[in-house]
Amino acid sequence: MEPSSPMRPATQSVLDSTEPEIFSPEEEKALLEESNTEKANANKGFTSGEYNSAIQGYEKALAVCPTYLEYDIAVLRSNIAACHLKLEEWKQAVESATQALEALDAIDPPASTADKDGNTDDTGEGKVGEVDDATEVRITALTRTGKTINDVHKLRTKALLRRAKARQQVGGWSSLQGALEDYQALSKPPHQLSSLDRKTVQTALKELPPRLDDAKNTELADMMGKLKQLGNGILKPFGLSTDNFQFTKDESSGGYSMNFNQGGK
Repeated sequence: MEPSSPMRPATQSVLDSTEPEIFSPEEEKALLEESNTEKANANKGFTSGEYNSAIQGYEKALAVCPTYLEYDIAVLRSNIAACHLKLEEWKQAVESATQALEALDAIDPPASTADKDGNTDDTGEGKVGEVDDATEVRITALTRTGKTINDVHKLRTKALLRRAKARQQVGGWSSLQGALEDYQALSKPPHQLSSLDRKTVQTALKELPPRLDDAKNTELADMMGKLKQLGNGILKPFGLSTDNFQFTKDESSGGYSMNFNQGGK
C-alpha cells in the first residue's frame, strides 16, 4: 500500500522538533503489521542464535515502521543492541541502545531538574516541561497502539541496561564513566529491576569506580607521555628537554609551581 505522503527515513533524528508526517489509520496499520511481521521473523533468528540475520530482520522492520511510532522503533533498536551484545560488538551495541533511548525520550522527554531561574528541584523528581506538538503526536500514537508510559519506562530500563553492559565492555575512561552513570540511573526510580538485574547493577556500582580510576590514570599517563615527547621535540634545538622543568604540587591548594633546572636530571 502506497502512503499518501512521503515517509521520513528511520535514520532521521528521533528528537526532530517538527511534527512528523502522519499516515491514515489504514496505512499506519498496514505498515505496522508489515514491520511486526519482519520483527517476528527476526525474533526467531535471535532465538536460534542467528544474530546477524536477526539484525537484518530488525532493520527491515525499521525501514517500514512509521517514524512517529517511537516506541516500536525503540523496541527494534533495543533488540538490535541485544544482538550486538551477543556478538560482542560492544560499540555497535552502545550505538543501538542509545538510539533506542533517544526514541523513548521523544515520547517521554527527561524532566529538567532546574526551573527557569536555575533552582534545583530538591525532590529529585525534576519538573516536567511543556509538551510540544511533535511530542503530543507521538504520545497519541503510543496510546493508539495500546502502549502506555509505563511500557516506555520498562523499555527504557532494558535499553539502559544493555547500553551500560556494552559500555562496560568497551572500557576506557569515557566509556566506563558512561557505564557508571547508566548503572547509577538504573539504581533509581522509576526503574524496576528483576533480582538478577538488581544484582548486576549493584555489582557494577562496586566494581566500576576503581576500574574508572585505573583507566583515568592510565590515559592521563599516556597523554602526559605524548606531551613530554612533543615538548622534547620542541626544546631539543635549544639544548633543553622537559627534564629541565620541574613541577611541584602544592598539597594545600592542589595547584603546581614550576622551577627551571639548568642541569636537568
